[in-house]
Amino acid sequence: MGILDNKVAIVTGASSGIGRATAKLFAREGAKVVVTARRSTELDKLVEEIEKTGGQAIAVTGDIGDEDTAELLTAKAVERFGGLDIAFNNAGSLGEMKPASDLSADDWRNTVETNLTSAFFCVKHQIPAMILRGRGSLIFTSTFVGHNVGFPGMAAYASAKAGLIGLTRVLAVELGAKDVRANVILAGGTDTPMGRSVANTPETLSFVENLHALKRIAKPEEIAKAALYLASDASSFVTGSAFSVDGGVSICRT
Repeated sequence: MGILDNKVAIVTGASSGIGRATAKLFAREGAKVVVTARRSTELDKLVEEIEKTGGQAIAVTGDIGDEDTAELLTAKAVERFGGLDIAFNNAGSLGEMKPASDLSADDWRNTVETNLTSAFFCVKHQIPAMILRGRGSLIFTSTFVGHNVGFPGMAAYASAKAGLIGLTRVLAVELGAKDVRANVILAGGTDTPMGRSVANTPETLSFVENLHALKRIAKPEEIAKAALYLASDASSFVTGSAFSVDGGVSICRT
């Protein structure tokens, strides 16, 4: 028996990194999973891996920055699995890393739309389905960047990820009486393709690791376990939380 038995979950940004690890973990814990990303080959491999271990999953390839794709995700969850209980709105991108004064309007818009607007499109359509179920858990992936720490070159990314915290808190208040919870994970440095694009030399990786109290960065599976907690009934009295899963980067000064 898994702790997500009989639950239906959406995971965005599922083709790699935290999203992929979370989709596999949710499926192992009994959830029926709808996964999405832009890369169909990676999604198909993920579904195949889940099904080989006895899980159930379907893939929806597309850009959730397009509201039609976001709407389709929930429609597929309802059509194929009968409803929606959990949504891990995880998709994101660093965007262009430049000083703020060098960012073009398109650079800014693209990064904000990928990280923040896409999450809004998703929850806009997920909320009614969860209300029909009588409860639900909305989860977002943010970061310590822009919340505890500012890094040069990340103005758009930090702003969008900080915006997810505000979105989460409003949703928690709006939906609490309907037993739909909303929480956001503030992830520390994590060994993902996006993380490796920043820590792309041994020296940079060592610097980033040393920022953390644990003196290392996370495995994607460690962030996935935090998402599992927020998805499950173990967190039934947790809503509106900005949940630090950051290896102590927010408090480390050594």
